[in-house]
Amino acid sequence: MPSLPVPMIAALVLGILLAALLRRNGRHGFLAALLAACAIQGVIITLAQHYQIGVFRSVQPVTAAIIPALAWVSFQATAVRGIHWAQDTVHVIGPAFALFCVFAAPYALDVLIPALFVGYGAMIIITLRKGPDALQRLRLDAGDLPTRVWRSIGFSLMLSALSDVMIIAVQIGGLTAWQPWIISIFSTGMLVIIGVLTLSDSLSEPDREIAPEPVVDTARDSEIMDRLEALMTTQAMYLDPDLTLSQLSRRLLVPVKQLSTAINRTTGGNVSRYINHKRISVACDALMRGENVTSAMYAAGFNTKSNFNRAFLQCHGQSPSDWLREQTVAKLDVGA
Repeated sequence: MPSLPVPMIAALVLGILLAALLRRNGRHGFLAALLAACAIQGVIITLAQHYQIGVFRSVQPVTAAIIPALAWVSFQATAVRGIHWAQDTVHVIGPAFALFCVFAAPYALDVLIPALFVGYGAMIIITLRKGPDALQRLRLDAGDLPTRVWRSIGFSLMLSALSDVMIIAVQIGGLTAWQPWIISIFSTGMLVIIGVLTLSDSLSEPDREIAPEPVVDTARDSEIMDRLEALMTTQAMYLDPDLTLSQLSRRLLVPVKQLSTAINRTTGGNVSRYINHKRISVACDALMRGENVTSAMYAAGFNTKSNFNRAFLQCHGQSPSDWLREQTVAKLDVGA
């Protein structure tokens, strides 16, 4: 066994990250729970594998089974549709079955735990195939970043199952001395990766529930876009940094999926890019009036510089400062 309890070090790091997450503004209930679960798992792995405490060897697979289920529920609750207790409580079946296997069929855990990690990871990735508009509860200024973060979490869950396969392989090969190293380094590494990814600002939980979505009616695309443009012109909702797709849906009295589809078909881009394009236009006007980049960013409805720079790059292919420099030179050339 490694002389240093690597999982315990990882648990301490995750605990510090959890404290940092809880100090932020906004709601992070399920994301904080996921981060806490990863930290607790690090402690349990240490007690079970490093200190050889028998009771924690029995607890370890049960708490491990909680992590992928909690990741999926966190994904759904914060990004996709909100929490639906009738649907989401079904995910206690995996951990409950793991507890049953600990006493009745311990060898089944070698299949069950990797299957849960791979299954839930794959479910996240499959859901994300719909594109950024699938994450209708997240702020629009984040662009494609939440999709990339959640996809990374999904792949991390799937990769963590590889450690269980490696453990089975070394047991079959009689290399049991390798098992603690695999658990301490590989499994713990995946816990840290998942924990760190949950800290992304782009995954902030919204504060409103959304309504069920009826079937898309493509014939209304033009009408929807006219109403949306009118709303943008008269109320400038795109300047709200916390604007979400579900809020636009409620304001227009148009189902979320129908609104998203209308924007996709009309503009060739997703809702986030549509809103950010309008925000960047406001930012450009502010820059041309002599405001600095930070002032222009806030005036345009962006919360963070990273999201602002990313959206600006998508619209103009360059940073705000480079764009302003180019515009200034062009203006001087015209004046000359």
